[in-house]
Amino acid sequence: MTEPSGGSDKPRRPVAVPALALVALTAIGVTALLGGLNEAPEAPPPKVKTGQSFDQGQFETQFVESKVTLQRAQIGSAENKRFLDVLFKVTNKTDETISVGHLPTDKGSGYSFGGALLKMTPEIKTKTGGRLFVTSKGAESAQLHPGVPVTVVARYELDAAAEPPAEVTYELGVYESVENPLTGETSWILPSEDDPLGKPGATEVAATVTLPVKREDA
Repeated sequence: MTEPSGGSDKPRRPVAVPALALVALTAIGVTALLGGLNEAPEAPPPKVKTGQSFDQGQFETQFVESKVTLQRAQIGSAENKRFLDVLFKVTNKTDETISVGHLPTDKGSGYSFGGALLKMTPEIKTKTGGRLFVTSKGAESAQLHPGVPVTVVARYELDAAAEPPAEVTYELGVYESVENPLTGETSWILPSEDDPLGKPGATEVAATVTLPVKREDA
């Protein structure tokens, strides 16, 4: 007897979707729900070269050199001292004479021009921190007159047995002029990075500069 023509009456088995595909689809859905794929990491801040000038808002700064300086004792019983000196050519872009400021320390940030040198790597450990001063014709001062390029030295005393680093790197900040809407007065501030939790953020790093350290006999 001939079998009746037509399709089989047996129920069809469901098509299995590979588990890996399900996981991928779920991940895409969760990612879309959370606001899309993660953004690419931010590019590092630009690098300033030795001898190059950089606009730091309140100041125009040229990064001259870094060197080890030997200060010979004036008295026979005293010891010679060695310093790591970093030299800058700084122009005060404001209309007023201002202080060169202080470098940051473990206890707090610096201010004025010193405050724009956010961090030095490697850190030179000293009892009092680095010293910042203006030098001209052998005399030292702490003043930056408007529009006059002057040599500024950041000086760090080295321990007698300490080996000077081969190079030093600074993270640099840029001052912004902010006007008080109530008084109309302006002040210079170093902007901070946004903090998602509303806490005070770290100062924005606008650029970095690396200077090779010259030795005493260089």
